[in-house]
Formats: sequence, structure tokens, C-alpha cells
Amino acid sequence: MVGMLCKMGLSSNVMYTMGFVSIGMSVASWMLSRNLEPAGIDRADRWGIYIGQWAPTFFALGCAMRMEEQWGRPRPHEAMEPGRERLREAEPVGGAPVGG
Repeated sequence: MVGMLCKMGLSSNVMYTMGFVSIGMSVASWMLSRNLEPAGIDRADRWGIYIGQWAPTFFALGCAMRMEEQWGRPRPHEAMEPGRERLREAEPVGGAPVGG
């Protein structure tokens, strides 16, 4: 799903922005519902909480897309040299030379 969102042209920054916008919308919907609807504060609380629950989803998608942007795509030099192993995979753990 994250790859599909990236192919659609969305980025992690867009998802982070949508998370912050949903927080603002949560506060705005709570205030508008409280002041304009005769149903009382209970309905205002429900609207605020409902829209406020979107923010963590957008932030989580933003984190997943950031990881996809950083690690999901091949680096340009790797794309030009097919068959070459990634250097990261060939390096020994801890950076110490092998056998010594």
C-alpha cells in the first residue's frame, strides 16, 4: 500500500502535513459543533475525537513512506550496475576486517 501511495505521487511530507491539518480540523470541528449545534457538548466531543483519530494514521503512514523513500528504491549507482551486490550487504558486521 505504501508503494502504491508513492507511485501516486504522495510523499511522507504530505502525510505529515495531513496529520497536522487533521489535528486542526479536530479542534475546529469541536468548536463549531459546540457553538452551532443544539445537541450539546457530547456531540461536539464525538466529532472532535472522531476527526482527531485520523492524525495518528497519517503520521504512521508518513513514517512508513519516509522509510520507503529512503530504503525502498535502489540508489542511482546501483540501478546503473545490475547484478552488483549492495555494499551494505557485503560489509562485515561492526566494520572489522574479515579474518583479522
